[in-house]
Amino acid sequence: MPDKLLILFLGDIIGHPGRQALKKFLPGLLERVSPDLVIANAENAAGGSGITEEIARELFQNAHVLTSGNHIWDKKESLAYLDAEPRLLRPANYPRINPGQGVCFHESGDGWTAAVISLQGRVFMEPIDCPFRTVDELLERVRARTPIVVVDFHAEATSEKQAMGWHLDGRVSAVIGTHTHVPTADEKILPGGTAYLTDVGMVGGYHSVIGIRPDQALARFLSGRPQRFEPAKDGLVLSAALVEVDPATGRALSIRREEVAEPKDRTHDTGEA
Repeated sequence: MPDKLLILFLGDIIGHPGRQALKKFLPGLLERVSPDLVIANAENAAGGSGITEEIARELFQNAHVLTSGNHIWDKKESLAYLDAEPRLLRPANYPRINPGQGVCFHESGDGWTAAVISLQGRVFMEPIDCPFRTVDELLERVRARTPIVVVDFHAEATSEKQAMGWHLDGRVSAVIGTHTHVPTADEKILPGGTAYLTDVGMVGGYHSVIGIRPDQALARFLSGRPQRFEPAKDGLVLSAALVEVDPATGRALSIRREEVAEPKDRTHDTGEA
């Protein structure tokens, strides 16, 4: 077993631009940091909402586990695939009648196993089962198998995410927040040894409103009417978190944010620096 593990967690992949950003930036990032485990949130990978089997297979070329959130149900053709592919997770706190699972075990070839749990918040979101009680139940069997546990908490409210971090401190290796698509600057190691980040950000169009074309987002806010949303294509960014873990104890040793974007992707073609 190695002395430490490096876990790379990629933010929400937003449609085709997000998949382009992966192809453009991920090879260099993988070469630079050499992670042992790659996790990505893929609930928006198909057209900016949902995922398909074809796209999941594409993403599995670079990621070991795909997590999700409330948009996992948006492409109906993916429901059967959720039951067939254990590496594609739906939030564990959806009622059990739904297809798929909320936890997956990744077994390495050199003596360690990691568990990945997908959870969804309830504040300003669907009133599904309690994520706090759900994860407590899951951890009874998960920690019997491995101390290395990464939780994707897909939630809207910062307070709910921070509460989950403290709730799981000392019991999981990392709690990484997704859903809001804007990276936060509060990465830390909590007192019990759990790495925490409120939101890891996204992989997609940099010049956007949380990955969506600004003109379409503005039309929704200005009119109050439903509006078709499309992923923004202007500029590309890859946001991620890199967590260093002691495989023997599951305690996080460090966490840092990673962001990759070429300088030209940061501005429109107006000559800005």
